[in-house]
Amino acid sequence: MNTFDPSHPRARRRFLAQAGAALLGTGGALMLAGCGKEAAAPAAGSAPAGGAAPAAAAAQPKITVAIIGDGRTGVFASLRAGAGGRKLEDEIGAQVVWQPGFTASLPVMEGIKAGGVDFSFATATAVVNAVAAGVPIVPLAAYPLPADEVDVLVAADSPIKTAAGLKGKKIAHQNGTTGTYSLIKYLESAGLRLSDVQAVSLSGADAYTAFAQGSIDAWIHWQPASALALAKLGGKARTLPSVKTYDWAFYVARTGFAEQHPQVAAKLVRLIRETQQYVVAHPDETVAAWAQQGGFEPGSTEQKVYRELIVDVRLSDSGATVLKPINEAAAASTQDLADNFHALGVLPNKVDVRSFLLDPKFDAIKKLVAAELGA
Repeated sequence: MNTFDPSHPRARRRFLAQAGAALLGTGGALMLAGCGKEAAAPAAGSAPAGGAAPAAAAAQPKITVAIIGDGRTGVFASLRAGAGGRKLEDEIGAQVVWQPGFTASLPVMEGIKAGGVDFSFATATAVVNAVAAGVPIVPLAAYPLPADEVDVLVAADSPIKTAAGLKGKKIAHQNGTTGTYSLIKYLESAGLRLSDVQAVSLSGADAYTAFAQGSIDAWIHWQPASALALAKLGGKARTLPSVKTYDWAFYVARTGFAEQHPQVAAKLVRLIRETQQYVVAHPDETVAAWAQQGGFEPGSTEQKVYRELIVDVRLSDSGATVLKPINEAAAASTQDLADNFHALGVLPNKVDVRSFLLDPKFDAIKKLVAAELGA
């Protein structure tokens, strides 16, 4: 595999169009691999962790939860490990089937559309594409991603000091993700547009290789990949100042599941918030549990980095401590994202995602979520 394969300039205007097209197609999940381990999208109906469920669980509803990555770190890993003494399946009254291996939340939308996923984390980008493609989702709750979750990395000796210095430079980003939207907004702070730079689409792993080899001038990515890259590269790299994350994160359910088992979905949202609150309050216990689950070697640099990111509240899950029912702030921010992408020509049509997120048809389940969250 080539470590650096620059896209044709027109590809900058096609990245979300291609992503949205993937949702409309019948092929496999769009591969948007992040930094670190890469895994193929899982087949629907994979067995739950720990083997077959007890016979008594047969009467319970079954909820298939999508996991981005291998599921050995993050809030779902802590839920699976019973952080804080929680017994997840007893509390939600359902058997949980964990479906790991998705490379990003956008491919998860394909799984929902195919009926193989009932519940998932989703970035605003994934939600916009899902709405455009008619994916049957019910938005349950949302939170703003940490403002400093995304970094722009440059070489330590690079002449690039600010957003203005990126003009004309080769910048790696992962198509249709939080990184792309943050790049657009960061360039805007210097009066630049995406067309003013050589934006190339690379997976996190390939972008790291290209960056380490000096094949690109800058790389924008989220945590933990960015922090892990900095740790691995030592003094050979640094980050640019004032890079912000503007994206929101959502938890969504497949429409059919939400209609049949709304209380299960609402309770799971509450447990996610409570578990993330536990993670933030117990960073040492958390990283030790993730290491035990195989997320990284005990005592490794990775464990240290993850602990720092938990303490600094910089992981994508970190904001789940303030999970709330969908509100105007989440809807307006996501609409802004959709409008930006449409203005760039990467979304062929305007997407009225705000109206979708605030649609009164979701009021009943929104009340259930609000009751669970005490909102």
